[in-house]
Amino acid sequence: MSETCPCCSGKQYSLCCQPFLNGEAIPASAEQLMRSRYSAYVKHNAAYLTQTWHPSKRGDGMETLLSESFAGTEWLGLNVTRCNHGSHENEAFVTFFARYLEKARTSSLYECSRFLREDQRWYYVDGTTPALGRNDRCPCGSDKKYKKCCG
Repeated sequence: MSETCPCCSGKQYSLCCQPFLNGEAIPASAEQLMRSRYSAYVKHNAAYLTQTWHPSKRGDGMETLLSESFAGTEWLGLNVTRCNHGSHENEAFVTFFARYLEKARTSSLYECSRFLREDQRWYYVDGTTPALGRNDRCPCGSDKKYKKCCG
C-alpha cells in the first residue's frame, strides 16, 4: 500500500512531495514548495528546508538548528487556506494552518508565507501571522468559528 503524502494533498507521497525532497524535481509553484517544506518537517529533512530557504535568509548552522528542532515535535496536519500572487510574477503568498504536537501539547502555526522565484526556483523568504477574529471561520478547516475551535 502506498503512503499518503504528509502535506495533506490526498495524493501518494511518491507522486507528490517525495520527488522534491529527493532532488528529482523542483516545485513549479509556491504552493508546491510550501507543501513540500511541510513534508520536509514531517520527514525531518533539514537539508531540503535549508536549500529551499531564500539565500538571503539562511544563517550559519541553519541545517543543524533545524535538525535539533525535530526532536519531540510531531506534525499533525496541514490546511492551505489561500494562495495569492505578489506584486510581480516572481512573488507569491501562501497562507496555511498547521497543527503539531510538542511536549504533549497540541499547538498550531498560522502563517502567510512569502515566496520568491529566482532562476526558475521558488524559495521561502519569510512569513507573517494573519489577523484572525474570534468569530472568523477557523483556518484549520473545521468550518467552526475560531473561538469554538482552535482559538
